[in-house]
Amino acid sequence: MRTHVPDFWNDQKAAEVQLRKVKELHFWIDNYDEVRKMVEELALAFDFIKEDLVTEEEIDELYARTVGKIEQLELRNMLRLEEDKLGAVLRINSGAGGTESQDWAQMLMRMYLRYCERHGYKTTISQLLEGDDAGIKSVTIKIEGDFVYGYLKSENGVHRLVRVSPYNAQGKRMTSFASVFVTPLVDDTIEVNIEQARISWDTFRSGGAGGQNVNKVESGVRLRYQFKDPYTGEEEEILIENTETRDQPKNRENAMRHLRSILYEKEMQHRRAEQRKVEDSKMKIEWGSQIRSYVFDDRRVKDHRTNYQTSDVNGVMDGEIDDFIKAYLMEFAGSAN
Repeated sequence: MRTHVPDFWNDQKAAEVQLRKVKELHFWIDNYDEVRKMVEELALAFDFIKEDLVTEEEIDELYARTVGKIEQLELRNMLRLEEDKLGAVLRINSGAGGTESQDWAQMLMRMYLRYCERHGYKTTISQLLEGDDAGIKSVTIKIEGDFVYGYLKSENGVHRLVRVSPYNAQGKRMTSFASVFVTPLVDDTIEVNIEQARISWDTFRSGGAGGQNVNKVESGVRLRYQFKDPYTGEEEEILIENTETRDQPKNRENAMRHLRSILYEKEMQHRRAEQRKVEDSKMKIEWGSQIRSYVFDDRRVKDHRTNYQTSDVNGVMDGEIDDFIKAYLMEFAGSAN
């Protein structure tokens, strides 16, 4: 295995990329084995019921667990975008309405923190602006873990609360809004793809202040890379010259390192542009633009994009939002960004 090579950790970023690949492969292999065993066990259970060795209730329970596991893997398989694997930065902003909407923003913050806790994600509150009397005006949470962005990108939008407000002396039913804004947490393990067929080399004698090696040995290298932008299709030539040492192989190595840095930065620029697109598409925090309504009095939470709803309001506010995420991804996985 590559990970057992003595110099594996010499390039830490490359090592981290490789370990991620290994981890992803292990995930699918281990889960395939688990599902295969569950299916085999379920098939045996149908034989055993004829001999009264298992009950119908036990078969129903095993069937539900097996289907649930398969659906869980199907959902994970839908997260195929490069950024889906990343962590996320989640921001919550309270809408107009003073204390009521600021209290709602804090309730949403707790909901997402509980969701992350349930899934073993690491959370760090990097910015918090307290409300005037209660609640919060805004919060920014960094969330680290596998595929966090892939799941939580479904939460982008305006969330609407309808309840009898504890801050209203007349006990009136109030409507409040808060926006949730999720972007990928860009890491530094982007794998740079260099197509060897697009590389050409020239050598030349290094210029400089004399010396026999400078005049007679072609130690300088010139790397030309015909770069094609994978997102726009545009082409350009990247030209890199290196004369750092008198050793041509070392200069080639340095030129390749420089090329990797340039391609890495191009990928980072693309990711930052994608983040800006999400930011520019942020909806106004007002009636009519909401993605989900939480109606406490009617014991109902409904997602307006998928029409999925539940009466378990307490469970949702305690972080049980997986079914909303699942419904969204099943319907919009191809275009969810």
